Amino acid sequence: MKRKQIVAGNWKMNLNFKEGIKLASDVAKKLPLSDVLVVLGTPAIHLQAVNEVVKNFSGIKVAAQNCHQSEKGAYTGELSLDMIESVGAEYVILGHSERREYFKEDNAVLAKKVDAVLAKGLTPIFCCGEALPIRKKKKHVAHVKKQLQDSLFHLKPAQFSKIVIAYEPIWAIGTGVTATPEQAQEMHKAIRKMIATKYSSKVAEGISILYGGSVKPANAKSLFGQADVDGGLVGGASLKAADFIQVVQGFDQ
Repeated sequence: MKRKQIVAGNWKMNLNFKEGIKLASDVAKKLPLSDVLVVLGTPAIHLQAVNEVVKNFSGIKVAAQNCHQSEKGAYTGELSLDMIESVGAEYVILGHSERREYFKEDNAVLAKKVDAVLAKGLTPIFCCGEALPIRKKKKHVAHVKKQLQDSLFHLKPAQFSKIVIAYEPIWAIGTGVTATPEQAQEMHKAIRKMIATKYSSKVAEGISILYGGSVKPANAKSLFGQADVDGGLVGGASLKAADFIQVVQGFDQ
């Protein structure tokens, strides 16, 4: 089974409205034809307009960077999944380390968000990963396993098969330090084994697992060349069209 190759850009809290529209337009116009799915994870103010820019490009989709697990209500500043769906976004990034650290989103809350995203028919990009002290103690595999167990492993096989997983070593996010291709492969292989043990080899082989953590043009090819690395969740390099396109081309070089 050939897994979907995905490169998702996470713009985080960057770019004003005009800058975001220009970036999306530049990416859409210059992106070469390929089998790689490109996902643009934009701030909320960009979602509808960016979707209008890319909706005629079959290989580009739009993602919200977060959502609330409730359908509606008195949650000032939050986005419901109905709102996200209504502007054409098809993906939602969940559990990013910054959401976990700064906004105290724990595994239980993320399980509810995963359920809500799937119930709406959208695709979660579920982030998992460890901080440096955990890796130094060689507990990184166990840490990620618990994240998956607590937030994803309650799903039925058919539901789980709709998930995209993004492994992001927290010590490599925004630091310029990247996990070596071998370190990325080790964890991606371990994650796939966890999924196979919980569900089946067939389910595990169908899940796209992305690497997130200082992915850039210089290292994309070596990372994407690993057997269990199916793409990237890209931060800083997604903010410049030329850099982002070069990352996407890491599959073809």
